[in-house]
Amino acid sequence: MIEQYLSQTNFTSSADFRENLHINVPEHFNFGYDVVDEWARLQPQRRALLWTNDQGDSRSFTFQEIKEYSDRTASFFRQLGIGHGDKVMLILKRRYEFWFSIVALHKLGAIAIPATHLLTAKDIVYRCQAAEIKMIVTAGEKEILQHIEAALPKSPSVKQLVSIGPHIPDKFLDFRLIETAPPFVRPTANSNEDISLMYFTSGTTGEPKMVAHDFTYPLGHITTAAYWHNLHPESLHLTIADTGWGKAVWGKLYGQWIVGATVFVYDHEKFTPAAILQKIQEYKITSLCAPPTIFRFLIREDLTQYDLSSLEYCTIAGEALNPAVYETFLRLTGIKLMEGFGQTETTLTIATFPWMEPKPGSMGMPNPQYDVDLIDANGRSVEAGEQGEIVIRTGNNKPVGLFKEYYRDAERTRETWHDGIYHTGDVAWKDEDGYYWFVGRTDDVIKSSGYRIGPFEVESALMTHPAVVECAITGVPDEIRGQIVKATIVLSKEYRDRAGEELVKELQQHVKKTTAPYKYPRVIEFTDELPKTISGKIRRVEIRNR
Repeated sequence: MIEQYLSQTNFTSSADFRENLHINVPEHFNFGYDVVDEWARLQPQRRALLWTNDQGDSRSFTFQEIKEYSDRTASFFRQLGIGHGDKVMLILKRRYEFWFSIVALHKLGAIAIPATHLLTAKDIVYRCQAAEIKMIVTAGEKEILQHIEAALPKSPSVKQLVSIGPHIPDKFLDFRLIETAPPFVRPTANSNEDISLMYFTSGTTGEPKMVAHDFTYPLGHITTAAYWHNLHPESLHLTIADTGWGKAVWGKLYGQWIVGATVFVYDHEKFTPAAILQKIQEYKITSLCAPPTIFRFLIREDLTQYDLSSLEYCTIAGEALNPAVYETFLRLTGIKLMEGFGQTETTLTIATFPWMEPKPGSMGMPNPQYDVDLIDANGRSVEAGEQGEIVIRTGNNKPVGLFKEYYRDAERTRETWHDGIYHTGDVAWKDEDGYYWFVGRTDDVIKSSGYRIGPFEVESALMTHPAVVECAITGVPDEIRGQIVKATIVLSKEYRDRAGEELVKELQQHVKKTTAPYKYPRVIEFTDELPKTISGKIRRVEIRNR
């Protein structure tokens, strides 16, 4: 199927990729009909989804079954008044009903808003009011249901509630009613410019933004699956992500199904590294994508106790990769971690592709579906070795995969995307070979005594010390230097009793030896935990404001 969307599918070098990647966008593209239903027509028994959970249950779904279940779900939703442009929040964790629901909403021309189960009543009210959400489809667990019910008095736009169980309170309809829904009739076609998907950003610097994507967005993830995850029709791919995060459609839906690969889902309540390794062994998973934190846990396990021979390829994203994690995983498994970078507003933007030799700690090179550049505060393209903001030059045409707008926030959209340039707000530098190296968010870069210091490089140095479990680097105002570097550190159990001036000096010396001496943290604070968003990203702004 990938052949109908790409003019060329096989690439042998970065130059070949850069010159010849072209995504063909058909009129009225709809992922539900043009990918799911098309696979059901061409190869109905091709496996689409392999779902397991931590209770020992397992279910496999073919594309024919995904078509049938999504049609029933779409018919059921239509009976509840959901149609073109209506907003539906999906709080479905890793339940397989998520795949039925999001495909159904695409078929209806409605707008899917995936959300995490960690939302409080206040978070739900904010989202319902901001987006005028019409229906919520949720996992039927008591705590989630209680938060939703508590939010209802201040969420007048919500007209329907659906629970997949096990609990179905009086105000909620049973998702299993899809089984009795009438035959689905395809509605009027959507336009490519219609909004199909919205995410609320994680809010690392303020209130979450509503990132709106149009119906062509899934095509932008062809590159994600085929040329970063390196998938093929026989792949069994596991991306570790809750369906409430953007990473889920990056790695558990769009590109994977366009390629024809099988999406593997492990539905678990509590992450344990041993369970993930057991699943790789038991189901012979061929491809794994996870954030560096997950790989940090995996390499602490005794990997010799597991048969990981089925694993062909591993990718890593979500935060910058510490080189020490890369080297340890390579030594233990023989597999090179291939890093990637992107945002909720984009698809894969920069990555290490299969024909490239990875440089540990580097994000790789730009995805040629975007015109990526690094610019300084004056808009000048910086030279190799200089730090600059990562931007995407768009001209008059929106690249496939780039967001449509911040919904109902034209001012913020113009602030971020103007004069033909989308500003990511992330800072990086490029080496002589064209590899990009992450520095940090624009607001997080520290200016000290004329130097620009990125939090990530100092954090990477600290993370190589056995005392450090987690850390965050921020700038502290200083009359002489402008700013000085501060480290907020969560200590490992073995070092908690040693928290004091002696350990502070030891960590400072460690950073001086590991990276440039001027980058060492002049202030070190020990803490039990770091402030984070509900998606797990560190809120440095909160640390700075203390």
